[in-house]
Amino acid sequence: MFNAMLIEKSQHGIFTRIVELDEAELPEGDVAVAVGFSSLNYKDALAITGKAPVVRKFPMVPGIDFAGVVESSSNPCWKAGDKVLLNGRGIGELHWGGLAQKARVKGEWLSSIPEAFSCQQAMAIGTAGYTAMLCVMALERHGIKPGDGEILVTGANGGVGSIAVALLSTLGYAVVASTGRPAESGHLKALGASKIIGREELFSPPGRALGKERWVGAIDSLGSHTLANVCASLNYRGVAVACGLAQGNDFPASVAPFILRGITLVGIDSVYTPGEERNKAWLRLAKDLDHEKLGRIAHVIGLSEAKAKADELLSGWVRGRLVVDVNR
Repeated sequence: MFNAMLIEKSQHGIFTRIVELDEAELPEGDVAVAVGFSSLNYKDALAITGKAPVVRKFPMVPGIDFAGVVESSSNPCWKAGDKVLLNGRGIGELHWGGLAQKARVKGEWLSSIPEAFSCQQAMAIGTAGYTAMLCVMALERHGIKPGDGEILVTGANGGVGSIAVALLSTLGYAVVASTGRPAESGHLKALGASKIIGREELFSPPGRALGKERWVGAIDSLGSHTLANVCASLNYRGVAVACGLAQGNDFPASVAPFILRGITLVGIDSVYTPGEERNKAWLRLAKDLDHEKLGRIAHVIGLSEAKAKADELLSGWVRGRLVVDVNR
């Protein structure tokens, strides 16, 4: 038997509770994992609260990532005792996820935890940090280098934003952090931001066609008007990387910055990123992420606290990353 968060659906609505389950109830898979830590992401919060149709199969154990130790495996790539992690691949949506003490998944979905990280540190990074690394790699792939100009990070106090700021600054980029919580400016500067701007500069006005050129690159986790305004204010041949929709999934923008300034908008999908690229991202995180800064970003909660924290996360009051100790 093991403890898990379970989302159930009835004619009266969606209900989330902590339950005790039997291992025989776990879904099919060729690797069984004793989960040590998961994390609470924006998508998890939507699923737990039922505020968006994230879950597509009920009952569902939420949690789009986890880290733990292999208990048993019929997959030749893994053996008992291996430290593994999983991001995305539909867990917490179509396949039982990480907010539980046990998981059974396909071995091809798993990645090795780099030696530099413990299971807890791997989830302090989690899907948010892994996504941030994919965003940084996209900027690099499109030729954006330190010294080219300032990089904007929106939602900078969130999970993706916090780790993006930390990564970019360590790599030598000048980072402008956009936040709706100016009281957190000291925290963002400690992570490496050189400038702080209020989110109202980008968040509220309708998407404008063209603005003053301000940034050579941007990492955006908000979407909607914010992303439109980011694109309108990129330098000539600047690059915006989009990885989230916390403000909305609309994009009320103009083609003007694309055809007059030659900007590039790059989309990041962290869920089904091919294994080779996701493994590269984790190796880069092991090399490029400052462990001291990671300690500033992450906060540990117990499994029983995750439901209450989901509402706080959606309201924008959570700073950084929430790591879930599933055995607490």
